[in-house]
Amino acid sequence: MIEPRILYFGTPVALISSLNEDGSTNLAPISSFWALGWTLMLGLLDETKTAENFARHAECVINLPSPEMWPQVEKLAPLTGKDPVPEIKAKQFRYEHQKFEVSGLTPVPSEIVKPMRAVECPVHMEARVVKLHKMSGEKLNALGGGVAGEVEILRVHVDEEFVVSEHYVDPAKWSPLIYNFRHYFRLAETELGKTFRAEK
Repeated sequence: MIEPRILYFGTPVALISSLNEDGSTNLAPISSFWALGWTLMLGLLDETKTAENFARHAECVINLPSPEMWPQVEKLAPLTGKDPVPEIKAKQFRYEHQKFEVSGLTPVPSEIVKPMRAVECPVHMEARVVKLHKMSGEKLNALGGGVAGEVEILRVHVDEEFVVSEHYVDPAKWSPLIYNFRHYFRLAETELGKTFRAEK
């Protein structure tokens, strides 16, 4: 029996664009999300600017960085868009409003939502926040509590390098940036097999 501090057994990283009060875009990394069809669940701690923005403006962009982009993701990791910095985060985080500039990423307008996309990310998913679900649990509450943001994907943009047969992502070329117990990885480059439902 062990009690790891986190349970990130290899999860993808996303950069979430959300709309600030002044109309600018906040950009924040997350590593707790999953998809069912075109609905995604995004795990957010309560004391984040992203959760605050979702409650006020129900739009976002899920930007998926490539493995090579981990240094830019890590530049964003200790930053928060909340001013003042919440007490629970004050020892490890600092306030930063200009997240794109600090990370070296470039904002580009979205097509149907207000938050900007990060142009260097190979995948952008414009989305509508459908609902925020309050999460519970003793260990989560010790971190300040959390919400699961249910979002519906409205439009998907994928770098043509990773597209095959017009509407399919080539799994032999695409690899997400993986967060594995607070270390960054990429998928292994050897395919083990495919499910009977694989389209290509």
